[in-house]
Amino acid sequence: MPANPVPFSAMSRRALLRTMAAAAVAGHTPAFAQSAPRIVSLDYGLASTLLSLGIVPLAVSDLADWDKWVVEPVMPPSVVNLGSSWEVNFELLVALKPDIILTTPYLDELLPKLKQVAKVVRLEIYAPGIGPILPAAIAATRKLAVAIDRETEAEGFLARADAFFAECRARLAAKSPPLVALVNFMDARHARIYASPGLYHNVLERIGVRNAWTEESNYWGFQTIAIENLSRVADPDARLIAFEPVPADVLPKIMQSPLWQSLPFARPGHLSILPPALMFGMVNEAMRFGRLLTDLLDPKE
Repeated sequence: MPANPVPFSAMSRRALLRTMAAAAVAGHTPAFAQSAPRIVSLDYGLASTLLSLGIVPLAVSDLADWDKWVVEPVMPPSVVNLGSSWEVNFELLVALKPDIILTTPYLDELLPKLKQVAKVVRLEIYAPGIGPILPAAIAATRKLAVAIDRETEAEGFLARADAFFAECRARLAAKSPPLVALVNFMDARHARIYASPGLYHNVLERIGVRNAWTEESNYWGFQTIAIENLSRVADPDARLIAFEPVPADVLPKIMQSPLWQSLPFARPGHLSILPPALMFGMVNEAMRFGRLLTDLLDPKE
């Protein structure tokens, strides 16, 4: 809580939205530290969820890139980097003596070795047949909470998330927001574009914004396309929203391309670059994306 909290009546809608997001994603500090199990996470979304359930993970894989892809919640400096998720430092993992290792179907090849170290909790969010990702992430949050005895914290966190999405939707309801196409540029010729059943698409549905890309994606929620395929976006007023990190040479190259100049997105105000929001995350990452998009489409203070 801020040192001089602002009365509700004096808060702008945007300030309220930021406060709700911060409250929802914040990890609770260490009132739980003494009783908390020693947990290692091999997944960013599960690691961020742990923080929101009041547990600081012992270690996280790929921690060096946390600030590049996840950003928030902030990972405490005490957390150990386990190396790449596919090349876990098993010597370090054994030395850490975790009680629980969190993993997903993406890393099933590691299961036999992981089970030799500690109890493994495997949670399905991104997998064939799972369906829409945000409901799967909410279900996985509840399953994780049961596994680590944090059901009360999970329900509070999910209630705050629901209120946050409702506030985003209310804020945008009067704006008649344009359709949006959501991409990560891979290079000057290719992009990942996000659609159903992915996390980004689910958030668009929750906050009342339509996805301009109507083609079905893979179960991760994206499709890899050539830049010229953006011409398949039917609505000429749609906005193209790209996320950092953008390779340094991409924008200079595409801006000079006659093909790009022929697209509606080349018009002023139709391309925006947003800070990173993890597209393969869980509830925290969905909220970060929702806040970034809502602030873009409704920039009023």
